[in-house]
Amino acid sequence: MPHRSTIRRGALILALALATGVACAAGPSREHFHFGADLSYVNEMEDCGVVYREGGQPKDAYALFREHGTNLVRVRLWNDARWTRYSDLADVKETIRRAHAQGMQVLLDFHYSDDWADGDKQIVPKAWADISDTADLARTLYNYTYDVLMALDRSGLMPELVQVGNETNPPLLAQAPWDKHAPTDWQRNAALFNAGIRAVRDAGAKASLQPKVMLHIAQPENVAPWFAAMTAQGVTDFDLIGISYYRKWSSQTEQGLADTIRAMRKAYPQAGVMVVETAYPWTLEAADTHHNLLGKDALVDGYPATPDGQLRYLVDLTQTIIDAGGNGIVYWEPAWTTSACKTRWGRGSAWENATFFDFRHGNELLPGIGYMRHEYRWPAQATP
Repeated sequence: MPHRSTIRRGALILALALATGVACAAGPSREHFHFGADLSYVNEMEDCGVVYREGGQPKDAYALFREHGTNLVRVRLWNDARWTRYSDLADVKETIRRAHAQGMQVLLDFHYSDDWADGDKQIVPKAWADISDTADLARTLYNYTYDVLMALDRSGLMPELVQVGNETNPPLLAQAPWDKHAPTDWQRNAALFNAGIRAVRDAGAKASLQPKVMLHIAQPENVAPWFAAMTAQGVTDFDLIGISYYRKWSSQTEQGLADTIRAMRKAYPQAGVMVVETAYPWTLEAADTHHNLLGKDALVDGYPATPDGQLRYLVDLTQTIIDAGGNGIVYWEPAWTTSACKTRWGRGSAWENATFFDFRHGNELLPGIGYMRHEYRWPAQATP
């Protein structure tokens, strides 16, 4: 957790930005807005026998998303996840290959862990666990990031965007789950992030394209304090600010999210701002015994857990992001539907009620995906 002084500094940035308005010269446009989908589960789901359908007919998942407006595919990468054969470099290459074949850009999400890294934990990879010196750990992170990106480039698979870490609210490369009451060593954190950023820049300088760099924080209320602390330590070379926004886990309404986007655009005019993870349930039913993560506690007044409720929520959320000057929205795991396969937590999926596929009707496409093709008000038309 940031020091109180850091939180006050972040709150001051937010207040000043809201008072003075947004300083960016140009707002978002449909041509440059990211309509994204995290498809990290698709390859695994297909191996588990999942078939995605539209109008009753089987469809290639990547082609289906592209046809419905997706222009960015997000994919996660774990260092050495021995508990699964997915989300390693070979699986990531397959995802990027399929996304690029459909003309979609790619956001590569480095977790810098052998397992899920998120807003509660950032566990150092086992192979790096004995490295206690910060400079040595930074060099290791740099070399790993650089080597992965150059390997992708040699295969013609360089991603257009790169996340240096996933939901990095806790200190990067920690030894144990985050103690929210313990102070963060911001100097150590900055050294690690700058090493990752530098690796992306150096790889891009030698590659077929130069990826943009994203830093990613979970829930809008945590964004301003974190960036205030990190920029104070010299972490300034980033192109995009990524925010996870799940109403279930956030204290902020959509208005609070909009305020944060405006504030961050003002405070860091060199960077775009995206909601890089979000989701909403279309039903409260389950297709398996695997507990669904989004239940009644994930619902927002006025948006029932129905196919139409999911669509309307996403349309309104996207318009809020556009009006605030945001650069994109990425839906998390819209294809992680139920299957015969097991996870460590149960058989099937913990997310089938928040996908874009109806498990009651053979994974028929749901209307929620239609938010990407919706006719939004763009800045020249939007009301103040």
